[in-house]
Amino acid sequence: MKRIGKRTLSFANPPRIFSYASVVGKKEHEGPLAAEFDLYTTDRFYGEETFEKAESKLQKTAMQTALKKARMTNEDVDHIFAGDLLNQCIGSSFGVREFGIPFIGLYGACSTMALSVGLACLFTDSGASRHAMAVTSSHFCSAERQYRFPLNYGCQRPPTSQWTVTGAGALIVGQGEIGACVPSVTFGEIQDLGIKDMNNMGAAMAPAAASTLLHFFEDTATGPEDYDLIFTGDLGSVGSQSLYILLDREGVDIRCRHSDCGLMIFDREKQDVHAGGSGCGCSAAVLCSYIMHRLEEKKLRNILFMSTGALMSPTSAFQGESIPGIAHLLQIKSD
Repeated sequence: MKRIGKRTLSFANPPRIFSYASVVGKKEHEGPLAAEFDLYTTDRFYGEETFEKAESKLQKTAMQTALKKARMTNEDVDHIFAGDLLNQCIGSSFGVREFGIPFIGLYGACSTMALSVGLACLFTDSGASRHAMAVTSSHFCSAERQYRFPLNYGCQRPPTSQWTVTGAGALIVGQGEIGACVPSVTFGEIQDLGIKDMNNMGAAMAPAAASTLLHFFEDTATGPEDYDLIFTGDLGSVGSQSLYILLDREGVDIRCRHSDCGLMIFDREKQDVHAGGSGCGCSAAVLCSYIMHRLEEKKLRNILFMSTGALMSPTSAFQGESIPGIAHLLQIKSD
């Protein structure tokens, strides 16, 4: 591994993606990507007693499915990198507790998928892990009642709001000769332009997405034209437009090469999701289904995947704090 520029890490022997799996809820399975997901549930409780336990089960199921697809057991994985949106990341800690694998808990809000995969790649590249797993999740009901309003309150949601995805994605990386690889990783820095509206997270996250993407282009001496597609996590319609404006100021245009997972997972004309999808499970589920399928089929050969997160909490919101944003980026190639 070597550092390129200020923030990008490049791997001499890029870690390979051995396996991946996605699990989603009913609304997500009714969207445009229905055929891409491994599993889905029509029960928002997923057979559990609470929404929080249901979210943990989403993670557990995604990890079990990824292991099964790779014909691996728990003993083949040395570390799990996981996080979610719930208080003290209980979705992850309860989701992975039965696996008997060293657990590294993370909080990157909705940027957690790129963050966890990036760190898993660092561990496998350094030799600290033979194989490492990255997993994250979100659940509409658990997130809504933690961050916004009681579910039975029935408040009207503004047009800028996004629908938290009920879903999880798990991905296993390691050293090998076969499979899509991760040549480089860029970890972002916090950006905060003073957005305080919890129902406008796209605007809060867009500055971080612009910052990380511009730093990656600068570090690698590349531009949008060098990549098949640039995927962002869950900026939605508002955040995507904000990202375009911020990049335009720097002379960078990604419009013809950009796709946002929050706009891909739902049909905004047929499904009432307002500005699109959000949540840790949004980019995780799309990466571990649609994106990886296209890389395996060689329909995509060189992409950028950037998860974006709003680093807020109920406490900071109640205290009138702004919403800091963060974005982490992976380059993924189908070689």
